[in-house]
This record gives sequence, structure tokens and C-alpha cells, in this order.
Amino acid sequence: MITARLNDYKQSPRKVRLVANLIKGKKVNDARDALALLVKRASSPMLKLLDSAIANAKSNHNVNVEDLVVKEFRVDSGVVLHRRMPRARGMAFAIKKRTSHILIGLDVKEPSKKELKEKEANLKPAVKKITKPNKINK
Repeated sequence: MITARLNDYKQSPRKVRLVANLIKGKKVNDARDALALLVKRASSPMLKLLDSAIANAKSNHNVNVEDLVVKEFRVDSGVVLHRRMPRARGMAFAIKKRTSHILIGLDVKEPSKKELKEKEANLKPAVKKITKPNKINK
């Protein structure tokens, strides 16, 4: 499996998972199109991460891009930055600024049995069966 990581991305994992779940299991080209059109803040860095994983597949593993599928797209919580907001009567309210660790895993799609049968059917030459016309008895 070909992987790429993005550590300490400053957005909460809950929001990033919404984007990640949209493209799990899709072909790489379909995932790129979906991320490019999505209007979420997390889509831009995730598109860059996907492009990085595709570049890793091309340069390090000599894999055809058309055969790649998004096998794993994991979003884990990262470091939580604790901040304080002043409140009434000298109190302080806690603010948690969450970060995310994002991991993408690409894998080569293995053709299913149905796809293999279709390929074999396309490779075999079409043979027409010649039949004699039926004789009608009078």
C-alpha cells in the first residue's frame, strides 16, 4: 500500500472526517474530482495530500494511476492546544483548539471476476454461426 501523511493539520478531526468519508473506496481520479469541487476547508489540503500519494506511487512504485484506488483514509486526533477566554467575575473559559493527523493509503485495484470475464469476451474473436435456411415442406 502506498501512503502519505499530514500531521498537525489545524482543524478538528470531526470536520475533516466528513470530507474523508466521501472519497473512501473511490478511484483516484474520481476522488480528485470530488475534492476539487467540494466546498469545505479540509478539501484543499486533502487534495494536496492525495496528489502527494499519487506522486509517491508513480515515482517509487511505478504504478499506473488509472489502477489506483483510495483504500484507506484515516483521520486521527492530534495535539489539542488549550487556550483560555476571559469571562465574567474573573473566571476563565477553556477553549480547545483541536488538530488532526491524516493518513491516506492507495492500493492497486484488482479486477473482479466479472471484469475479467468481460475482458476475455472482448479478446475472443466473434464467430458467426452460419445456418442453412429452413426448407418448408409443402
